[in-house]
Amino acid sequence: MVDTDLLYTQNYLVRAYEIDAQQRMTVPALSRLMQEAALQNVIQIGMSYWDLEPHHISWVLTRQQMEVKRLPDLNEPIRIHTYPAGFLRAFALRDFWVETQEGEPIAQSASTWLLMDTRTRRMANPPDFVLAFNERMPPREQCLPRISGQLKKLEAPDFQEDYTVHWHDLDFNQHLNNTLYIQWMLDPVPAAVLAERQLTFLDIEYRAEGQLADALQSEVQEIEAGVYCHRIFRPADGKVLANAYTRWQ
Repeated sequence: MVDTDLLYTQNYLVRAYEIDAQQRMTVPALSRLMQEAALQNVIQIGMSYWDLEPHHISWVLTRQQMEVKRLPDLNEPIRIHTYPAGFLRAFALRDFWVETQEGEPIAQSASTWLLMDTRTRRMANPPDFVLAFNERMPPREQCLPRISGQLKKLEAPDFQEDYTVHWHDLDFNQHLNNTLYIQWMLDPVPAAVLAERQLTFLDIEYRAEGQLADALQSEVQEIEAGVYCHRIFRPADGKVLANAYTRWQ
């Protein structure tokens, strides 16, 4: 896979609570599995939330691109690989690969993270003990392409859903769990699309935190056949929390 001792691999069985009406794993569930693997990886290498807590910093996902070849079925065994893939200025890169037990590719994802100062909720520069991991990361040519380019912005929504952030929607950073952004962004997509098509590409940009009791809106615009722009924003102050772009086949 890659030449690094920082690689983490997890075997997994698709559970009944992770599938949709077609008995396939949902994209939000696949994203949650990636986040779980990333968490276990940083725990393993000593860079987790709890390791960084004394330094008043924590990892925050800022952007993720996911390509999906197919979604696994109920009870299908799959394997996920993840590893830190380098730094880009103040941002940390992380890759994910999902495959069958036989090595058939299922999905891949590149992601970008930053360190947040947990006291000010602002971006923090990586300290030297974090940057030191760069020496153990795989060669650039073995990693997924870096995320580049700007997302297309939603202009006029075709579909909309309203949400309120509740206690069980929060993660240990005390903000809206990033996998729920994906779920809430996909919810307004027409049921016929969700039932008859498969999401093949997702690009999501996280811009702001959702807090407990926030009233949020998820909006979707179809910009061409099978291509959608998504946005979650807070009507109270007009703040955009996340943008996304999806393609379906």
